[in-house]
Amino acid sequence: MPRPHLKSAASQGVWRCHACGQLSRVCSPAATAVNCPRCGGSLHRRKPHSLQYAWAFLLAAMLCYIPANLMPIMLTEMLSGTQRDTIMSGVAYLWRSGSWPLALVVFVASVLVPLLKILSMLLLLLTVHWRSRWAPRQRTRLYRLLEVVGPWSMLDIYVVGLLVALVQLQSLATIKAGPGAIAFGAVVVLTMLSAMHFDPRLIWDVFEEDDER
Repeated sequence: MPRPHLKSAASQGVWRCHACGQLSRVCSPAATAVNCPRCGGSLHRRKPHSLQYAWAFLLAAMLCYIPANLMPIMLTEMLSGTQRDTIMSGVAYLWRSGSWPLALVVFVASVLVPLLKILSMLLLLLTVHWRSRWAPRQRTRLYRLLEVVGPWSMLDIYVVGLLVALVQLQSLATIKAGPGAIAFGAVVVLTMLSAMHFDPRLIWDVFEEDDER
């Protein structure tokens, strides 16, 4: 497969504003204090400290992923006692009760998708850090996919919130969000922040530097 041979706008002295999207020509590529002529925001050739922020948020998400799956996500207080449900215990209950399609949806959205998001971001960060030339188009598409599926990992939080509203309204029991829900929400938010701070243009910079040499 032929190696991509494309010139970036940054190499031609054109930078894009991260706030309004305006393209501006920068006289000196070495300039550090350049403002957007339209909105006044700071212009940068690439997102400042992109890899550092992306790594920090990703590592924090990896740390929160373990308690999100081990700690109870929902606490149900009834006359018979208190029941603590984790994500996997909820999946197992749905499977045993015959609702295997719903169990599959919960497992994929709440366990598999966050894990795949973490692994995908880890792949993107490592390949950029190692200056890999492997499959740049596929890695760019992977990043776009991460941006699309990001908010859809909050299925368990939506379900817990709905159950709390319904059950409290009918006074059948008391349902509270457990500490696992906080950890799970943190995983989703942190992976989204990691993807937001990652600059996918770094994937292509290695090819341009090879052409310049």
